[in-house]
Amino acid sequence: MMLPDPAPLYADHLATLKARADEALARGGLDHLVIPSGRLHYQHADDLGYPFYVNPQFKAWLPLTRVPDSWVVYTPGRRPTLIFLQPRDYWHVIPDAPSGWWVEHFDIQVIRTPDEAVALLPKPAARCAILGEAHSTLGEYAPNNPQDVVDYLAYHRAFKTPYEIALMRQAQVMAVRGHRAAEAAFRNGASEFDIHMAYCTAVGQDAAELPYGNIIGLNEHAAVLHYTELGRQAPAQSRSFLIDAGASAAGYASDITRTYAADAGSEFQAMIDAVDAAQIQMGQAVGPGVDYKQLHVDAHLRLMGILKDFGVITVSPEAAVASGVSAAFFPHGLGHSIGLQVHDVAGFAASDRGGRIERPEGHPYLRMTRVLAPGMVVTIEPGLYFIDMLLEDAKAAGHGAAIDWDRVAHFKPFGGIRIEDEVLCTETGADNLTRPAFADASSHSR
Repeated sequence: MMLPDPAPLYADHLATLKARADEALARGGLDHLVIPSGRLHYQHADDLGYPFYVNPQFKAWLPLTRVPDSWVVYTPGRRPTLIFLQPRDYWHVIPDAPSGWWVEHFDIQVIRTPDEAVALLPKPAARCAILGEAHSTLGEYAPNNPQDVVDYLAYHRAFKTPYEIALMRQAQVMAVRGHRAAEAAFRNGASEFDIHMAYCTAVGQDAAELPYGNIIGLNEHAAVLHYTELGRQAPAQSRSFLIDAGASAAGYASDITRTYAADAGSEFQAMIDAVDAAQIQMGQAVGPGVDYKQLHVDAHLRLMGILKDFGVITVSPEAAVASGVSAAFFPHGLGHSIGLQVHDVAGFAASDRGGRIERPEGHPYLRMTRVLAPGMVVTIEPGLYFIDMLLEDAKAAGHGAAIDWDRVAHFKPFGGIRIEDEVLCTETGADNLTRPAFADASSHSR
């Protein structure tokens, strides 16, 4: 599998960002775009810092993710400037001077203390769109996040450039390495913590570098949607394994979920296979002009069809969706936009001038309501779970007869199933970014 090189794609990516910034600043009636990378946060009454996470607006412009107290400055008609903090410091490793294929596109100013940036920032501050969190304030340069500017940039961030797609493909390959190592650890009887460590080692990233905390659940823990406790002791019997984990490539995220049964001949494995086949078809439905809300509702119907086939529900899929029973088994959204952030911005944006497309009634956790268009990348992550609280709620709501409780008891020890890929919307349909990485990794292991 030949991955595209992001370097020759960067100039066009930067041109796209400049054009977007030009329009955003015009709409905001402002002259300069100023983006702080962010500052370290320190724990109360201590000098121990929390992990540093760079401002997503900053890493959109250049592939730097571990550079606190630095700034990107752009004025229409001029080259962008990077104000780069390279402190005099004997407590920590000093960051190397900027280098690589992107530096030729920036004017670079090196500073030794954070305060030195003030003299280099455009003036007056009132004419700047400063994008970031309040903690990044430096003197009079406090992030103001003008709504017109933010709305425009956030909306268009959904449309990934070829440079961004190249990095997202890299993040897929990295994460797949981790997923394969994690599955092998599960097959060898490892604990959740040891599976997590096998994943991080294979990816080459620690917990602070990964785009989000790994979800690694054995057995019933797979029914906890965001299970991150990482048990240190392996269960006496490992029946099932759900892993939701990604990787980061120059700040761009991947987000992949797989579920495995210990017994390849079990009925639970058959249910995994059914969800996997349905997930592939859901991903193939991605295309220009497709309403993501409808994809989500269609997923409910398809998943309820699986539960009907396995005897878990006693009513039709349509009745299960109409009554809300389906939400007891599939309580989250089909997916979300992804890119610079795992749950990327503007999933509900009505236009680049603001506004919001509301979720369908009865689906409060859907994270994406836009109509798809070429360049968008979304996750497709259907799931089926056996969650005591939600099943009890369904029974209390008078829907107990719609569920075969003996079948629920049979599947509950396995927790649940989620399968997740990332899918690029193209001019002609869907381009699954995840499956080819798994297929290539399998071919190389033979």
